[in-house]
Amino acid sequence: MQQPTPTQRLADERVDHRFKALPPDAEGLTVGELAAQRRNLFTGGFTTPVLALSAESVAHNLRLLETYAERHGLAFAPHGKTSMAPQLFDRQLEHGAWGITAAVPHQARVYRAHGIARIFLANEVVDPAALRWLAAELDADPGFRFICYVDSVRGVELMDAALTEAAAHRPVDVVVELGAGDGARTGARTEADCTAVADAVAATTTLRLVGVAGYEGEVPGATTERVREWLHRLVSLAADFDKAGRFPPDVEQIVISAGGSAWFDTVADVFAGIPELSLPVLKLLRSGAYVSHDDGHYRKLTPFNRVPEEGALQPAFRLWAQVVSRPTPEQAFANAGKRDAAHDLDLPEAQVVRDARTGEVRPADGITVTGLSDQHTWLRTAPGAGIEVGDWVGMGLSHPCTSFDKWQSIPLVEADGTVVDYIRTFF
Repeated sequence: MQQPTPTQRLADERVDHRFKALPPDAEGLTVGELAAQRRNLFTGGFTTPVLALSAESVAHNLRLLETYAERHGLAFAPHGKTSMAPQLFDRQLEHGAWGITAAVPHQARVYRAHGIARIFLANEVVDPAALRWLAAELDADPGFRFICYVDSVRGVELMDAALTEAAAHRPVDVVVELGAGDGARTGARTEADCTAVADAVAATTTLRLVGVAGYEGEVPGATTERVREWLHRLVSLAADFDKAGRFPPDVEQIVISAGGSAWFDTVADVFAGIPELSLPVLKLLRSGAYVSHDDGHYRKLTPFNRVPEEGALQPAFRLWAQVVSRPTPEQAFANAGKRDAAHDLDLPEAQVVRDARTGEVRPADGITVTGLSDQHTWLRTAPGAGIEVGDWVGMGLSHPCTSFDKWQSIPLVEADGTVVDYIRTFF
């Protein structure tokens, strides 16, 4: 009998007080048992506030990026920091992802605990404890593929010292990170700096240079032209390294990686023109916000606005809160706040109201979110808004990364309100 995977075993977790909004009368059931009941989000005993993830929109977004990557000849390692949800990782892999991207060692540990076989860590790792763990993981599993950034000679020295002390048997694959420009985030700033880092890697036995990478979203004053210019620098750096024989003979592919959620169309365009190198090229895209998309920041920035003929992502989040106070005709308060809703980029957007008397859902005309307290949403109500205490307000959110991280278990909900699963996060 085939054993369940670590992700499948999440269904055996017991429902209890740890998971806000889940029905109190489900206490003691397993998550799988609760999901099998197919309760309704509005009438099935859920408490407010409750964050819902649209089953149909998630499925649509997974299919769209799968076909996009295939169409443009890209490998895809979506950034897992967005959701930190192994159930979604599994679905991304089922939809053709090469692996999953991480930002810090803790995230990589979560991935490994749930069976992720390929991890791209988009940062330099200099923590000796993390490197000891990594060395042990690589040595214990010959099928585990791990790649991370290097962006400084000092970083290479620290990595080499820690891996040597750990008696690592397998070298750690690294890509030199090219910074996106002065004032940008991490990365070696010039091609000469990148070459010095590559030389430092070559002087070790614990690291193996396999490519170059960076993040075009940090290009200062980013425009299509500036992003394209930086991506051409990245491709040229890989070609120069290849011409100089900097990739060891046992390397099977040259990795060239970029791609956040705002410029992947430009990445696809430039990567389509990568010249022939001495080895096959793994063109690795890392966009992560697509899985849920949003109703704010990424709705405005998505490349599909520039290439509508390639499709459109669908916002999958809706935060439901209940009106608990209506002190004046111009003001109402709902019971969701900063603990529940992303607010670092934009405030939530009131979209619909579910009438507490009739269950009817209508557009949230005349209702505007003006602020968030820790546990309250401030609503400005125009004349005729017709909202009262007890009504549920459905809000769209901006910024997936800071929406997922406020919830340990998120109902996956079909359009008619049926909850079909619970997405477990690990932040």
